[in-house]
Parts: sequence; structure tokens; C-alpha cells
Amino acid sequence: MKFYYVYVLYNYSKKFIYIGYSENLIDRFHYHNSGKVLSTKNLIPLQLIFYEAYLDKSDAKRRENYLKTNRGRKTLLTMLSNFCTKNSVS
Repeated sequence: MKFYYVYVLYNYSKKFIYIGYSENLIDRFHYHNSGKVLSTKNLIPLQLIFYEAYLDKSDAKRRENYLKTNRGRKTLLTMLSNFCTKNSVS
């Protein structure tokens, strides 16, 4: 069974959240932390703080796009409220 992932990475020193999509979560996480992803190379080290797995690719892409909206980000921060409070994420 193949899964499609929506994931959230976090940089503790810059207090930055990155939301992404991948078909291989572990490889993509390592790729981010190797500095090979333009949008996150200045954010290393990144920590995986959350992910969701989907059986359908279009469902995963839809969720990623939603979480990148203002409303979706608010939803995400609410879901991760304990983490956000402890780490001053806004």
C-alpha cells in the first residue's frame, strides 16, 4: 500500500514552520536537512514535528494546499497548540 504525506518541519532557532508534500517522507526529510531544497536550505536543521498520511495523492495535495492558506495555518497551529505554546510559534 502506497502513502502520500503532508508534513510539517520546524526550525527551533528561527521559529519557522515549513509545510510540504512527499511520496517518501523519510527521504524528503533527509533531503531538506542536506541543504538540497532551495526553500529550506537556510533553515537547517529542521525537525519533523507533524505529518499526515493519505492513500490518495490528490487528497494529500489538497491538504497541503489548505494548510498553506491563512485558515489552514490557523488550523495547524490549533492542532499543534501544545507544541506552539512551548516553542513560541505564531
